Amino acid sequence: MHIKILGSGCANCVNLEKATRQAVDELGLEATFEKVTDYADIATYGIMRTPGLVVDDEVVLSGRVPTAGQVKDLLAAH
Repeated sequence: MHIKILGSGCANCVNLEKATRQAVDELGLEATFEKVTDYADIATYGIMRTPGLVVDDEVVLSGRVPTAGQVKDLLAAH
């Protein structure tokens, strides 16, 4: 699983990464993480608000910071 955190590196982006890493650990998944901070690259995903969460090149969340439990639900559905 390849996970990308889209955003400038703000507090919300950091919190999204933390929640996502926790969810991956709790689910026992193997994943690689990548931070995408370049606005031109972020724009290619079509999101208007950061932070964004991309799993295997599919945008699964943008514009808010979910709890680790909510990320687990997103990852399990993916």
